[in-house]
Formats: sequence, C-alpha cells, structure tokens
Amino acid sequence: MALAALCGDDEWGTTWSRVVQHRFGAPPVPDGASLAGPSCLAGHAVGNLLIVALWELLGDPVAGLDWVGRLLGTGGRVLPMAAVPLDIVADVSGVDPDRPDEVTAVRGQAEVATTPGEVRSISLLPADPPAVPEAVKAVLDADWVIFGPGSWFTSVLPHLLVPELAAALHATTARRMVVLNLAPQPGETDGFLPHKHLDVLASHAPGFTVDVVLADNEAARTGTLTDLEKASRQLGARLVTADLAMGDGSPCHDPVLLAQAFKDTFDSDIATMGGSAAWQ
Repeated sequence: MALAALCGDDEWGTTWSRVVQHRFGAPPVPDGASLAGPSCLAGHAVGNLLIVALWELLGDPVAGLDWVGRLLGTGGRVLPMAAVPLDIVADVSGVDPDRPDEVTAVRGQAEVATTPGEVRSISLLPADPPAVPEAVKAVLDADWVIFGPGSWFTSVLPHLLVPELAAALHATTARRMVVLNLAPQPGETDGFLPHKHLDVLASHAPGFTVDVVLADNEAARTGTLTDLEKASRQLGARLVTADLAMGDGSPCHDPVLLAQAFKDTFDSDIATMGGSAAWQ
C-alpha cells in the first residue's frame, strides 16, 4: 500500500498502483465441474507476491523493495523498520463479553486489528528486533518525521517499539508530527476519542516528544478540544486543526487537503524558526 501510494498520477503509475494492490479471487469453475478447495492464491495481493519473490532472489528486503519501487516509478522510498520478521501481541480486555475485565493476549496483526475487545497495549515478538540500518539513517537525516494516519496499534505505534529505531526517533533533529485518524477503527480503536490516541502513544513511548499534532476540524470536535489540546501539550506539541476529510462523508483523508495542511505547517514552522523555503 505504501508503494502504491507513491506511484505517479500518469497511466503507468495508476495502472501499477492497481496491479500491486489487486487480490486474487477464487478461480472460475467450468460448467459441470466441482472445485475441491479454494485457490492457493485466493486472497493474496499481487504486490506481496512480487515483493517476496524479489526478497528470495536477492536475499535483501531493502533491495527487493527498491526494485519494486523502480518498477512502479515511485516518487519515494519504502523501507522496512526491522531486519527480522515481527509479530504483534496485544493485551486486550473484554474479548469475552461475559468477563469484560479479563485481559487476554491476542497475537497477530490481523487478529489485533479486528479484536472484539479493547486494546490496552502492544508489544513485539521478538522484543528486541534489530532495526534496518537504512531506516535508521532515513530518520536521522530527515527534516520531518510524520506518524500516521493509519492503524494506530498495528501500524503507527510499532515503530516506537524497535529499540534502534526508537532511539533514532528520539535523537533525530527532524521535526516530528502526529496526524490523527478521522474516526476510530472498529476493533482496534473502537470508541477512542481523538486525545486517547495521543495518550496511548505517550504510554508506549515514555519521554517521546512531538512538535505538531495535526487533526481534522470535525474529528477534533468528536471529543472536547480541551482534552485534545492538553494531550498535545503533554507530548510537547502544538495542536493544528484543518479541514482534511474527503467530501463524501467517508473517514478518509483528502490527499490534496492533507498535502496543503503539511505545506502550511512546514511553512509556518520555517517562518517561526526564521528560515525560508521554496515549494514546488
């Protein structure tokens, strides 16, 4: 999905963006025939198969992703955060509705993302995975590091749980921004008010500071703006709100509005620090 998002808007980019995100369905069954079982490709994304093939051929996840990026003509680089396979384990309360206070360990990204209980915290297995050096260098060399929007427990927070990457995120001179989701995610953050996302970030990364929290105007009013401002200040951040949502009522960011909010925030930050910038 990250590679697809970096594809260009020309015919090549839009076509390959669709191809790599395409998931195989069940194969057609000829008239009068019976299907013994589902296709082994059913449900798999083309992009995942392409990436795995390159990993196996090249023996290097970073090189494999770079080759896919070259094929797609991406305008940026996608890097894995860890050099070994990871699994997510969440402490979840209320998995059994008859025992709402009981805490259960739920393992696996998909299982955590769709759990019927309330996620309290997450950890990684292995607990001390080595970071990918290229990802650490990218963080240290960056001007801005942006967290979110995305699946809070299974996509955003794990970066702060890889020790070497977390150290780089603390040490970098880059400015840090958190972009809040437009709505809670069923299962993973069901029932969360906007400030709750910042509270759980702070609990998973003690001492971590942020420069800017960016929230949609309407989403910020879901709770109380005072709570969101307070949670932002506790992370050391200023709260910036803007119209960021698509106009069709879906809980999706409008890419043009989000890009404009980034530009406005970056320009404001540069002006505050007495610098200047040219934008294209």
